Amino acid sequence: MTEPSDADIRRILTSVKTIALVGASANSARPSYIVLKYLTGRGYTMLPVNPGLAGKPILGAMAYGSLKQAPGPIDMVEIFRASEYAGGVVDEALDLDPLPRVIWMQLGVRDEPAAERAAARGVEVVMNRCPKIEWGRLSGEIGWHGVNSRIISARKPVAGKGFQRLSLD
Repeated sequence: MTEPSDADIRRILTSVKTIALVGASANSARPSYIVLKYLTGRGYTMLPVNPGLAGKPILGAMAYGSLKQAPGPIDMVEIFRASEYAGGVVDEALDLDPLPRVIWMQLGVRDEPAAERAAARGVEVVMNRCPKIEWGRLSGEIGWHGVNSRIISARKPVAGKGFQRLSLD
């Protein structure tokens, strides 16, 4: 599979509204919790999926035991599980009706055969990337924290609560 361009990532992040995060954690020290909190703060409707936490709230959102139990439609399925489990999650996502538009595999997660199955069904796939990092990089937000985002802009940043909140638009 080809790597998505910055334009592809920007289009995905500005078009999806509902994200099911498979592998969500209620532990505030876990990366999946941090990503869930960040994306919630950016206005996405987040659906935490974790069979061990089903029926319990995580950051105010009810956790579901499986993708099938989560209310749809789901625009994007984010896989926060190890690569060996990604194929099963992709297959579960491909059983949804309607299909999600995007399957996003978190940093370090790759499954080429699963990605090919999803692409064959018309589902866009992103692997080995973090939507939190990509959102921050493409919005210029990360640049405010000392990371070179490779984005030069004359736009004046808009102040958020406690840190600079920029936009993908």
